[in-house]
Amino acid sequence: MSRPIITLTTDFGDGSPYVAQMKGIIFTINPDATIVDITHGIAPQDIRQGAIVLSDVVESFPAGAIHVAVVDPGVGTQRSIVYLRMGEWHFVAPNNGLLSLVAKRFPPTTKIEITNRQYWREEISSTFHGRDIMAPVAAHLSLGLDPLKLGDEVEKLQRLTIPEIQFDSNTITGTVVSFDHFGNLITDIPADLLEDARKKGSLEIRCGSYVISNLVRTYGDAAPLTVAGLVGSSRMLELSVVGGNAAQRLGIDVGEPVSVSW
Repeated sequence: MSRPIITLTTDFGDGSPYVAQMKGIIFTINPDATIVDITHGIAPQDIRQGAIVLSDVVESFPAGAIHVAVVDPGVGTQRSIVYLRMGEWHFVAPNNGLLSLVAKRFPPTTKIEITNRQYWREEISSTFHGRDIMAPVAAHLSLGLDPLKLGDEVEKLQRLTIPEIQFDSNTITGTVVSFDHFGNLITDIPADLLEDARKKGSLEIRCGSYVISNLVRTYGDAAPLTVAGLVGSSRMLELSVVGGNAAQRLGIDVGEPVSVSW
């Protein structure tokens, strides 16, 4: 019988030995586990970026996948670690808002605070719960453990405070929420809102001191080194410098407002 996929999302950094330690614990418990690295390049302690990544990738995985996310600036404190069933997938993460965006899209049907030490490592480091608690719990889940054995129902799930998209008669205002490896600035303005706006007139995008009227289908449709807007693979508005790095060239960071007017 095939085992569910276990994914790892962390801020440990590419090539970190911490990742190998988590994998070693998982394989010790379930040698047949399939482990997928989503990313270990989340900015240090950036819970919001981790939440965005999880929300962006979750639907790419088959039913039953177990997602382990470790972006945990509160490790060793009184913050809890939780198991959530959301949609068709399982999640193990600190209760610090990291699962907020997935929970918004797929409201949890099971919410457990992980307290049963039977499924943890015997020795628990105060600074590495990813290895000592989350990895072994995920491995036991991949072997068919009933999640209800992990603990009792969570009293309260922590949520991130994320600005909502604003509307007026001729403007949509959102936010730059992340940037990718290529420096493309990813916003929270979805493609369907852009498509509706385009039916009302020509679009003008403003971000920082930049005004962009160049909304294209793909990078090759704009001249090299020009600033363009397009719908990226996540179906969100992105701001790009064709053949360059928008985050560096424009000097725009996460949290910057973005407006689309017509």
